[in-house]
Amino acid sequence: MYTLFHGLYKYLVQKDDYCVLILGLDNAGKTTYLEAAKTQLLRQYRGMNPSKITSTVGLNIGRVVVGGIALNFWDLGGQQELQSLWDKYYAESHAVIYIVDSSDRDRIAESKETFDKMISSQTLQGVPLLVLANKQDITDCMGVREVKPIFNENAHLIGRRDCMVMPISALTGEGVDEGIRWLVDCIKRNSDVRPPRNQDS
Repeated sequence: MYTLFHGLYKYLVQKDDYCVLILGLDNAGKTTYLEAAKTQLLRQYRGMNPSKITSTVGLNIGRVVVGGIALNFWDLGGQQELQSLWDKYYAESHAVIYIVDSSDRDRIAESKETFDKMISSQTLQGVPLLVLANKQDITDCMGVREVKPIFNENAHLIGRRDCMVMPISALTGEGVDEGIRWLVDCIKRNSDVRPPRNQDS
């Protein structure tokens, strides 16, 4: 009888569990983005003051339930010396959010190079990819029409996977919700290739 109720409880309460990596160069706005996502998608969550957010050394984690599934966000530090640790997380990930500082033209080539190296990994093959042109609230930033062709130059590396480039402002929260909901649909579609972490439990 316990087994029956336990199984029913799990069916009704437990959400499929997925991991989403948040990657990008340092100062691209990854942690601010994670805070904006939690603020928009978690009831009664009071976000951190953006002026108090500092560069991530290591890992920030956030969990939200959206579209009937649980997303575990892993915000990894973007400093060059920390990028070598990213691939340790690839095998467990179900999607990647790559954040671009669209106001920093001087580092766009560096961001593109880092992006290409990341998507070249065999471990990430077929994993849905959301590229976010962040800091759209800043005057004279690059819009999606300018960012998209840069990151599409090596389309063969992106391969046959769900991929979207969207404009956002992590600071104001604009575009955050739409991107995550798009990603949820992609993760669900891809779940036969990358099943949720708790499927066997």
